[in-house]
Amino acid sequence: MHPSHDQGCGCVDGHRRTLLKATLGATALGAIGGFSLLAPLLAEAEALTKTALSREMRDKLTPDQIIALMKEGNERFRSGKTEMHDYVAQKRASAGGQYPAGVVLSCIDSRAPAEIIFNVGIGAMFNARIAGNVANDDLLGSLEFACALAGAKVVFVMGHTACGAITGAIDHAQLGNLTGLLEKIKPAVQATKYDGERTSKNDAFVDAVARTNVELTIDAIRKRSDVLAGLEREGKIKIVGGMYHLVGGLVEFYA
Repeated sequence: MHPSHDQGCGCVDGHRRTLLKATLGATALGAIGGFSLLAPLLAEAEALTKTALSREMRDKLTPDQIIALMKEGNERFRSGKTEMHDYVAQKRASAGGQYPAGVVLSCIDSRAPAEIIFNVGIGAMFNARIAGNVANDDLLGSLEFACALAGAKVVFVMGHTACGAITGAIDHAQLGNLTGLLEKIKPAVQATKYDGERTSKNDAFVDAVARTNVELTIDAIRKRSDVLAGLEREGKIKIVGGMYHLVGGLVEFYA
């Protein structure tokens, strides 16, 4: 996306050419070039049929291409070369409909806002947040809506380093309804293979449990949602996981 959006028809033509390249089947990054997941929501898109364009561009992307774009956006975030967003224009362009490319299930930690980490804006992705990025019934229903009804093609479960929810589960913390939530994370503590100090004071162990927790959440999604598991078997979506590193800003994608 460009810092300025007042560039007339020439910029619109540029987006059409980008879409044409994608249609012709070039490689993921080559085909998409520099456009972000928010290309359909640029201010220039107001001169086009916004909702049809955004649906068309999203539907032409494969899950692998969407993952590549997420990685590309994270690299922009890490390097400090983020694309500027005209949120007013995005708000107007997306008011008539939404066609997000993916859905991120992440922790509520205030230091891990998905849209900023992936350098996207309004309408680019669904963002489901809960302490410890666990998958309860309500969140599974939300993920099913995002993919089966709204057309998202990637489910990305994102844990993060120095996670307070993980620390609480390790320490058997108890506090109102949080107690029950932490119970959902405790299986990850038990399942984590780690030879060093297995306490919340060991940052490496906390991060190891966080990774295991991501893996168990992905397993739970596949086992407890026939809808999402079926879409993945058909190749319509990909369910993947990773970790956001608070130091440095890298989102590490698991294979």
